[in-house]
Amino acid sequence: MKGLAFLGKGQYGVVERERPKIELPSDAIVKMTKTTICGTHLPTPDGLDTDQSLGTDLHIIHGQITTVAEGRILGHEGVGVITEVGSAVKAFKPGDKVIVTGIIPCGTCHFCKRGTYGHCTTGGWVIGNSVDGTHGEYVRVPYADTGLNRVSEKVDDVGSVMIADVLPTALECGVLSGKVQPGSTVAIVGAGPVGLGVVLTAHLYSPMRIIVIDMDENRLRLATQMGATHVVVSGPETVKAVMDITGGAGVDTVVEAVGLPAAFDMCQKIVGVGGTIANIGIHGSTIDLDMGRLWNKNITITTRLVDTVTIPQLIKLVEAGKIDARPLVTHTYKFADIVRAYSEFDAAAKNKVLKSIIEFD
Repeated sequence: MKGLAFLGKGQYGVVERERPKIELPSDAIVKMTKTTICGTHLPTPDGLDTDQSLGTDLHIIHGQITTVAEGRILGHEGVGVITEVGSAVKAFKPGDKVIVTGIIPCGTCHFCKRGTYGHCTTGGWVIGNSVDGTHGEYVRVPYADTGLNRVSEKVDDVGSVMIADVLPTALECGVLSGKVQPGSTVAIVGAGPVGLGVVLTAHLYSPMRIIVIDMDENRLRLATQMGATHVVVSGPETVKAVMDITGGAGVDTVVEAVGLPAAFDMCQKIVGVGGTIANIGIHGSTIDLDMGRLWNKNITITTRLVDTVTIPQLIKLVEAGKIDARPLVTHTYKFADIVRAYSEFDAAAKNKVLKSIIEFD
């Protein structure tokens, strides 16, 4: 089979591999039908362009995530059809269409019992990290009974791909960790796929205002279409603009969806008394905590690795038409063009790429 592999810092390409086989009784083999790339370039809130990227696939390639071995096939989100299952798999059978996500829980360890699947002692972030990922034609999924979710007949494949990573990351790490409440004010720094996913999922909790901050006016227009009540073009007057919108109070929840020191600093400046900074962005460097500003504001700062524990709930919400993340998809490629897809996605702003779908033949 073929797959798109990480070949060292700044390098990637299509490689030939043997088709994966069942290694443990709990494994399943999935033939991929659709996948996507995690990551996008975003500007900093002060208006400076950057080569930093948000999202694990691009972070791996740029050397900002160091747990992934050279030669690993990337990708941790997608949809496919099971071709084979191990003897211990009871919930799935060959022919089932399933959602494949990066987080694989054993279901029995201390962390899984707490619902923190991302920290499973024998699973966790497996697909595209310690096991070849969804940018290969086939993928081996450990702990299939607990790690896979069946695709709903009421949800198309593109919608199901969005359920694999974007929506649970937005809901769990942004909305739930950020304690979004009815009548509250939410700000989202970064209008990439996950940031816009926060816009979609925040509406489940009826906030009064959703403010989206970004430099890209195309993304801000999409944010408005998805339900943002206010958009702010980031720059020197961003803090003033947010304070004007909130009557000087600041925001109740601010979601950092970029992964840069300047973005986190922006969050510290606009969070209100008793508010929450919910960090989603993957930070490749240290940040400064402005305790001179924050020491008496009763704020909470949260960090979280997505657990994908909300996927069953999200499937129902998408089925019911409460959430539709398909407008996030701007580009579609055939698997034969995956290298071009990566190249164009690595310059997302220039190429106006938000979320891409890669289709296998």
